[in-house]
Amino acid sequence: MTENKFVEEVKKLGININDTQLKQLNRYYELLVEWNEKMNLTNITIKEEVYLKHFYDSLTIQKVIDLYEEETLCDIGTGAGFPGLVLKILFPNLKITLVDALNKRITFLNEVIKELNLENIETVHARIEEYGTKNREKYDVVTARAVSKLNILLEYAIPLAKPQKYFISLKGHIEEEIINAKNAMDKLDVEITKKEEFLLPIENSSRTIIMFKKRNKTNLKYPRRYSEMLKKPL
Repeated sequence: MTENKFVEEVKKLGININDTQLKQLNRYYELLVEWNEKMNLTNITIKEEVYLKHFYDSLTIQKVIDLYEEETLCDIGTGAGFPGLVLKILFPNLKITLVDALNKRITFLNEVIKELNLENIETVHARIEEYGTKNREKYDVVTARAVSKLNILLEYAIPLAKPQKYFISLKGHIEEEIINAKNAMDKLDVEITKKEEFLLPIENSSRTIIMFKKRNKTNLKYPRRYSEMLKKPL
């Protein structure tokens, strides 16, 4: 995806993009490639593919929610910053927290944030379940992109969301995971309010975005320890 095609497709999502944001994305790309030589951040390094499979893909969340209308967002298992850091660049109105368990990735994210002069964004080095126990009901939107299976992912994410707010999962094929997550949805008192299936431009690979709405406060026993989640998933 060329930069011009990226701008064209992003506008179709209803996202405004200016020259400053384009320069920030380009610098983000340069830092990603530079740091990727020192650590494994991504297998995708060709510029056109990064713009399609990382930058544009992250922004497709706008298909299910208007992020211009939200205030706080937490991206769990953010990795190299997808979607959270991309969302910060395009939605400066959002106060964003990026959580990842690998400190090397946090170091990279902090460098990008510093270079791009981004404000109202923080990074947290922590396991998601540990962060969730200390930051309950804090966010309007919680996001995760290709982090874990839905039944485990819901237990990670839902405690962080405010009641009547949202967890949004960005994945590929997901039908079987939805079936296996029915019990987790019941236990955590959430419902699917939107499900968007589409093909990425140019390469036509499948994507699914699911929005879960949290009905009530989460039981304090969730999230459990990771070992318990694995041993007996919801």
